[in-house]
Amino acid sequence: MHVVLVLDHAHINGGQAKVALDSALGLSARGHAVTVFAAVGPVDPRLEAAGIRVVCLGQDDIESTKNKLAFAVQAIWNRKASEALADELRRYDPADTLVHVHAFAKSLSPSIGRPIQASGLPCLYTMHEFFLVCPNGGFYDYPAKAICHRTPMSLSCLGTNCDARSYPRKLLRVVRHVGLDHVARLPALFRHVITISELQERVIAPLLPEATVFHRVDNPISVAKAPARSGPPGDFLFVGRISTEKGAPIFAEAARRAGVRPVFVGDGPSAAELKARYPESVMLGWKNAEQVKALMREARALVFPSIWYEGQPLTVYEALAVGCPVIVSDACAGREAVEDGENGFWFRSGDPAALAAHLSRLTDDALADRLSRQAHERYWADPLSVDAHLDRLEEIYERVVREAVGSRRSLAGEQLRRSLPSLHPETPPRALR
Repeated sequence: MHVVLVLDHAHINGGQAKVALDSALGLSARGHAVTVFAAVGPVDPRLEAAGIRVVCLGQDDIESTKNKLAFAVQAIWNRKASEALADELRRYDPADTLVHVHAFAKSLSPSIGRPIQASGLPCLYTMHEFFLVCPNGGFYDYPAKAICHRTPMSLSCLGTNCDARSYPRKLLRVVRHVGLDHVARLPALFRHVITISELQERVIAPLLPEATVFHRVDNPISVAKAPARSGPPGDFLFVGRISTEKGAPIFAEAARRAGVRPVFVGDGPSAAELKARYPESVMLGWKNAEQVKALMREARALVFPSIWYEGQPLTVYEALAVGCPVIVSDACAGREAVEDGENGFWFRSGDPAALAAHLSRLTDDALADRLSRQAHERYWADPLSVDAHLDRLEEIYERVVREAVGSRRSLAGEQLRRSLPSLHPETPPRALR
């Protein structure tokens, strides 16, 4: 099979790109021909080394652009990406090629829908976030610091400034969503949608066409199996972007109430303010993957207090894999990995008092040790391995391609039937007499 992976970035700049590029490498290693089509470089050198064809347009995203106005036009409808993708897809045979879209909202834009539809190639979409159905991509009202339950593109939605930066940027995203829905018609194009959590499917299903077929595929976790922590449990740990929607202020306040020291790994817009308000907080900044795993392995628990939905937060699974219990907000999909009271705890989203109660409970070393062992054993009983991820992808790819081939044959048969002269049962055509 030939798989064309479409995403914004040709290098790992976050969870979306990591999943897409790791799957590209895995699929190539299994003998599939793989093409990566992306807007933003640089290109991950592992792709070329694996013999993977890469088409990278060398464009900007919102972080790298120096011309905000030009990028606004690109974000709404990236004509260059549409034309380049059309040229690329003409190379492939619909009988054995599939287009898998991972990301478009940071640079490629909804314009990719037109060439995918014109190509006739079977396609599917992985819902890493919510841009396919929500203009701001997160069902989160940033100024209100709360999950948004408005119907996307309703009058209530259009009149609400939910953007993290400004209302004009919200309106730009609304214009892009009009193009997504009514010009590119992405929700109808992607009949097959991969989701990464039960919560995610529950949120988006009412907003997509009834004919949409959902497939659950867990993201792979890159953690080597090793023994769980053997020494005394350490600090409570937060890993990620230090921001309001990630619940960082809730953790800092809860830790103060529980009389424990909060440790933050990462950085973000709330970091300086939190350090000023909670000087007892330890701010370690960003660490590399191996350093983060080492910190998790020694921690008493990972605290994941996110107050928005999330998709499938990899940090939660990475913590469990190294034997670190997780205290997780009940509003986010991370709760699906945690059995309350067994390998961690749930707490009421946005409630520092509820979180503080669990932090206090876990100051008991014996309880922390028990949850640590359970976290390690439960994760490795059914690990989210790269092989399991690829097995599931191949199963779905085969189904999508088989369905597309069957549909083309049915259509061809119907067209042939209509093209033949109508046959009267008592008057066979001359050629048949």
